[in-house]
Order: sequence, then structure tokens, then C-alpha cells
Amino acid sequence: MNMLSKISILVISGLVVLASSSLYVISEVERGVTLRFGEMVQADIKPGWHLKAPFIDNVRRFDARILTVDAQPASFFTIEKKRLIVDSYAKWKISDVETYYKATGGSERIAVNRLAKRVNDGLRNQFGNRTLREVVSGERDMLMKNITDSLNNTVLDELGIEIIDVRVKRIDLPPEVSNQVYRRMTAERNKEAQELRSTGKEKAEKIRASADRERTIELANAYRDAEQLRGQGDAEAAKIYAEAYEEDPEFYAFVRSLNAYKSAFSNKGDILLVEPDSDFFKYLNQQKSD
Repeated sequence: MNMLSKISILVISGLVVLASSSLYVISEVERGVTLRFGEMVQADIKPGWHLKAPFIDNVRRFDARILTVDAQPASFFTIEKKRLIVDSYAKWKISDVETYYKATGGSERIAVNRLAKRVNDGLRNQFGNRTLREVVSGERDMLMKNITDSLNNTVLDELGIEIIDVRVKRIDLPPEVSNQVYRRMTAERNKEAQELRSTGKEKAEKIRASADRERTIELANAYRDAEQLRGQGDAEAAKIYAEAYEEDPEFYAFVRSLNAYKSAFSNKGDILLVEPDSDFFKYLNQQKSD
């Protein structure tokens, strides 16, 4: 390899090194700053290709996506001086890169620690102005919105961070009062259950009494109607018998005697003492005389 080729290779290598030291890329999920001897010379570098002074400038990149800070559970007091254990988290992103770098030195850990402290302070202030019922009921959304707005009024200027949302994952009572609260809740539920049982038993008795009364009324009405129908039937039968017997009274008397004989002599073990000339043997005596 001659001298010219060696020089060409050296020149090309130098140009490659120079280009790699001068060109850099900021991706769409990043923001960056350019430092020259530790001093910031360009802030909030947008995504794309950029140039820098080789071997002099240094580029720091930061995650521009929405990040999460998961605060440690902390103890807060309500306006009623009731202590609660609150577990929360916050969504945030870098809004002002220059302020963020100056406040945190570009360290995400420092930013998370400072933000977590501010989130806990905001929760403490909001919980201190509300009752326990307001904290755990429908006002929680308003509470979270107030905390988010309050934090954005300070952290944006101090840390260059925008708070997207603050949420409470869990609210617990401290161990020393949880058992007492659970016992009270159990007693209240038992009382409510007993009241419901008593009310149900009272309604059941009323329904049962009403059903018995209606049953008695229906049976009485049915018996009355049956007796009326039976009386009408008996009257109709008596009328028919009377009309039939009026046609031949002697035949009627004969049939009645036959029925009496049949009833009297149906049981062979019975003994009947009757005078021979009694009317009971009227038709038998007539049959003998004939």
C-alpha cells in the first residue's frame, strides 16, 4: 500500500470520527440539552438530526414520555383527626427541559424523590381539609383534581415537570383502629339484618293472618251456598214426592211400609216386639186375610 492510500484511509477515518462526533439523533420519545464544558448552550432539543461541536459539546438525553412516580404509603390525618394510610401514585412528564436539568441535574431519581415528596405534601393538605366520608366517597375525583392543579402551580416552575394525574390506589385504616371499626361495622350490619328479619316476620304474620281470614270467609261463603243449594234441592225433592204421592196416597203408604219392613228386618240378630194388630203389620195382615 503506497503512501497516498494510507493518507486517504487516515483522512476518511478522521472524517468518519468527526462526523460521528458532530452528528447525533434525538428520538421522538426524548428531549435533550447540549453542554459545553458543563455549561448549557442549547436547551430543549427537539427530535431529529442535529450538529454539535466535536469533542467539546456533550448531549444529555431525557425520557419525554409520561412516567410514573409511585409514592410510598404515608400516614395522613383528616379534618376529624382520623389517621389514614394512603398509597398513591402520580403520572408526570418533562415540560421544561432547561428547568428540569437545572433543578435535578438530569437525574430521574432526584426528580422522582422530589415529586413524591410534593405529592405527599399535597395529599396531606387536601386530606386535612376533608372528612373521612368525603375522602372515600364521590369527592375523591375532585380531591385528585385539586391536588393535580396545586402541584402544577409549583413543580412546573421549580422542576420543569408537568403533573398529568394523581391517583390514590388504596386507603387503609391504621391497624390499631381497624379491628374496632370492623367490629362496629359488624354490629351495625347485624342490627340492620335483625331489623330486616323483624320487618319480614311482621309482614309474614300479616300475610298469613290475611290468608287465614280470606280462607275462613271463602269456606263460610261456600258452606252458605251449599246449604242454600241443599235446601233448594230438598224442597224440590219434597215437592216432587208430594206431587207423586198425591196421585195415589195408598201406594205411598204401601211404599213407606215396605221401607220400614226393610229397615226393621235387615239385621237378623235384632228382636222386635210389636203387637200383632199394630199398624206396623197392616199390609202383612191384609196379605194374610186375602
